[in-house]
Amino acid sequence: MSGQEAVGPGIPLARVDAVAALPTALARLGISRSRPVLALVGGAAGMDHTHLELVDEVFRSAVIPVVDSCRGAVVDGGTDAGIMRVIGQARSVCRAGFPLVGVVAEGTVAALGGAQPNGGDTAELEPHHTHLLLVPGRSWGDESPWLAAVASAIAGEEPSATLVVNGGEITYADVEQSLAGGRPVLVLAGTGRTADAVAAAAAGEMADPRAVRIAASPLTRIVDVSDPEVLTRTLRAVLRQSSSAGHA
Repeated sequence: MSGQEAVGPGIPLARVDAVAALPTALARLGISRSRPVLALVGGAAGMDHTHLELVDEVFRSAVIPVVDSCRGAVVDGGTDAGIMRVIGQARSVCRAGFPLVGVVAEGTVAALGGAQPNGGDTAELEPHHTHLLLVPGRSWGDESPWLAAVASAIAGEEPSATLVVNGGEITYADVEQSLAGGRPVLVLAGTGRTADAVAAAAAGEMADPRAVRIAASPLTRIVDVSDPEVLTRTLRAVLRQSSSAGHA
């Protein structure tokens, strides 16, 4: 089942409790499907100011123009922290037109309907997202399989990819979901933590075994944050099929 309401400054929101209900929920939100999708995963509260500035610049110069030009969509965790805050604000400043869809486990949302689950271990929703999906879960990371499912539901037969920026423990789960689904993974090296661990593993350095597995996948590509032109070309390659006209 799914329901729709507005949250914050009129952002459409739907609750979904079954993967089979995603097509209906997306239709109610007005998100057209069969379009390229970029799943954005990685750092939230654990990112430092330097990395946030680097990410903001590369989002504005590479990620946002590519997604907009291919009439794509971006799916992320939807909370007002880290890369989700950066992409929301950057999309707004750039006046981009693509849907920015946040996928959030309901028990991690602060003060929605007056509730404070998890003893206050919650976050606000990012206000510049265009659509939000609340999914079952009480803990951070419960949204990981849902984020992957939403990306697949929106993309359909069109290409999709996952962009890894910084990240912590949950990011490994997000990436494993993408690889298990056959989705290409782009790792933005130089942004810290998980992304840099995977880049180090790809360079043959000692790293977390999970990073080693990710680096060894033929679906994984490493791109340095200092080279937005390479990121632009790589994103265009993985999202190369343009969607049909008339997407909302």
